[in-house]
Amino acid sequence: MEKTRSFSVADLAIAVFAMAIVVVASNFLVQFPVEHTLAGVNLADLLTWGAFTYPIAFLVTDLTNRRFGPSAARKVVLTGFVIAIVVPMVFWTINEAFTTPRILVASGTAFLVAQLLDVTIFDRLRRLTWWKAPIASSLIGSMIDTLLFFGIAFAAAFAFIDVSFGMEDGSLAFPVPFLGIADAFQVPLWASLAVGDFMVKMLVAVALLAPYRFVLNMFQPQPNGSAA
Repeated sequence: MEKTRSFSVADLAIAVFAMAIVVVASNFLVQFPVEHTLAGVNLADLLTWGAFTYPIAFLVTDLTNRRFGPSAARKVVLTGFVIAIVVPMVFWTINEAFTTPRILVASGTAFLVAQLLDVTIFDRLRRLTWWKAPIASSLIGSMIDTLLFFGIAFAAAFAFIDVSFGMEDGSLAFPVPFLGIADAFQVPLWASLAVGDFMVKMLVAVALLAPYRFVLNMFQPQPNGSAA
């Protein structure tokens, strides 16, 4: 059975730094819909800028998992989770426009569940063809992340989080055409945003297979299915 490389403090620092940047940026960008139209479709009804950056978090996790094993990947997830929550909280105390406590709760919950699931799925599939583990783990993880994040952050059922912090209800529960095109099918804005977000994440996940493969070739990682 092949062994992965040892996971040094420097390796951890690099991976955590990359993870923290991605998550902090995504937490900020997810608050901004894409204010453009495409073929007559209002993208603001189905897409936020965070959809383009967040899938990179799965790239960081999967590369760590492939290179150093699942135990190292979990360390990156847990450490990155703490940093990605603490840093936005600091910015929030300085400028409340940066994020909201509800966004942080949603982001933290979605991130931790989805990333740990990604680590487990990737490790189960790591001996298959090189692209199957990252694409399967990223897509399943992204689906869970999207459901948890948009549900907690914007569904009316979780408005109590805003209220408990003395803030206005930030729910996006008013009806809009599904994906901005189905006028006869109205859904809450958060649901339309979630579906649009996931569709983009799927496309980005496929596109990220190229840099994933490039880094694999550059570092020549050794797979290991025994690490825990």
